[in-house]
Amino acid sequence: MLVHDLIKCGRAEDTAIVDKGKTMTYADFQQSVNRFRNRLYALGIREGDRVGIFSRNSAEFIFAYFAVASLGAINVPINFQLSMPETAFILKNSESKIVLTYTPLNLGDDVKIPQYDIATFGETDFEVDAPTLPADFDENSPCVIIYTSGTTGNPKGAVLSHKNLIHNTKQCSVFKCHRECKVLCVLPMYHCFEWTCAVLHTFYCGAEAHVMANFKPKDMIDMVRREGITDIIAVPSILSLVTALAKPEDFKTVRFAMSGGTTLPEKIITNFKEKFNLPIAEGYGLSETSPAVFLTTHGKERVGSVGNILPDEEVKLVDAEGNEVAVGEPGEVLVRGGNVMLGYWKNPEATAAAFDKDGWLHTGDVAKCDADGYYYIVDRIKEMIISMGENIYPREVEEVIYKFEGIQDAAVIGVDDKLRGQAGACFYVLKEGATLDKQKFRKFLQENLALYKIPREFRELKEMPRTSTGKISKKTILANYLAGKNK
Repeated sequence: MLVHDLIKCGRAEDTAIVDKGKTMTYADFQQSVNRFRNRLYALGIREGDRVGIFSRNSAEFIFAYFAVASLGAINVPINFQLSMPETAFILKNSESKIVLTYTPLNLGDDVKIPQYDIATFGETDFEVDAPTLPADFDENSPCVIIYTSGTTGNPKGAVLSHKNLIHNTKQCSVFKCHRECKVLCVLPMYHCFEWTCAVLHTFYCGAEAHVMANFKPKDMIDMVRREGITDIIAVPSILSLVTALAKPEDFKTVRFAMSGGTTLPEKIITNFKEKFNLPIAEGYGLSETSPAVFLTTHGKERVGSVGNILPDEEVKLVDAEGNEVAVGEPGEVLVRGGNVMLGYWKNPEATAAAFDKDGWLHTGDVAKCDADGYYYIVDRIKEMIISMGENIYPREVEEVIYKFEGIQDAAVIGVDDKLRGQAGACFYVLKEGATLDKQKFRKFLQENLALYKIPREFRELKEMPRTSTGKISKKTILANYLAGKNK
């Protein structure tokens, strides 16, 4: 099976997508994808070409993605919260031929790429359909490039094949979704977690995808109640907000709720279950694994656990020397299987660093496993900050901060945030005699970073604590920060 074959899984007369009050059957869905693919083909898109998608959630996003895949071309979904320089880098690095967008992009003089309005892209009819892919088209061919924030300034593009996505989509069967289910699509579709678990899996089951362009707590509650939503795939902050605002009867049709993207606090689980008499399942993954590595089977939730190893997947936990750890002991998560990426786009060095000689992907995350086979995420080897399900790499933010006049040293660390899970905190030292205009500083960051990457708070230090080798000691910074908070 190829990714675009998923649009044929539902019965023609059944509802496939509900978006902005409009209901589309699977037959409508197939026709819309066909119009998009015909237009793409007329524009010269062929097998292996890259197509950027810069859009909020919409039916058109879905049509575009499947149309690109059906031509053997490669999707490049882009986080619409990124700044224009960040967006321009992705389009240039991926060598995208065109970009479908919901808003005009000011990419600068260095990136010349045709832009098309995604909302009207499928309105053109063609008398002759674009040719279908040859029967021997390889399922290992790339389908999408997911760009993840880079630890050294620029993002890396994780290349996922048709096989990767279909493999992980089938693994989501532990949700026990079926064709009568109505799945809420509230997380951004550019995000691998949302796309595989809430979109692809929904169509694989022949179920209904209910699209939200933007998350607003009251709007989400209204949709759940009005549409009789049965399945919710979300992040902790969303589940926390709707729990506080919704009434028990608002969620009476919900049978399954899942959280991913970042650690789920036990308090959120408790409050949700007390109000709606429904547990929250957890999962864990990363873009490089399409994304799910562990998922909780519906009806077998365990508080604090991200679930179990998925079918047809290999996982092992190892210590710093590469030895497998005993049950209950923490170790780095290594993954091998059909859901693991092909590699990083145009980045053989990063690809080689991600895999060991036996083909195991090193996630950089630490977990432990109990005697029943349930996994628990313990820590992150990387310094990555996860804020409302979005990955933030401190080094990337720091490099932008260093470009601001007067900054001598900078360090960004993750701190606890009740709403977002984590948020960035910036600690900086000014050059001798320099002063900092905080208003100009914030404006500079807003122009060069996505808003969610901008630190929540800023603290000036007289000097940076350092290790014996001269490196900035973030461990000391965090310890001092927490000590000050606890006074």
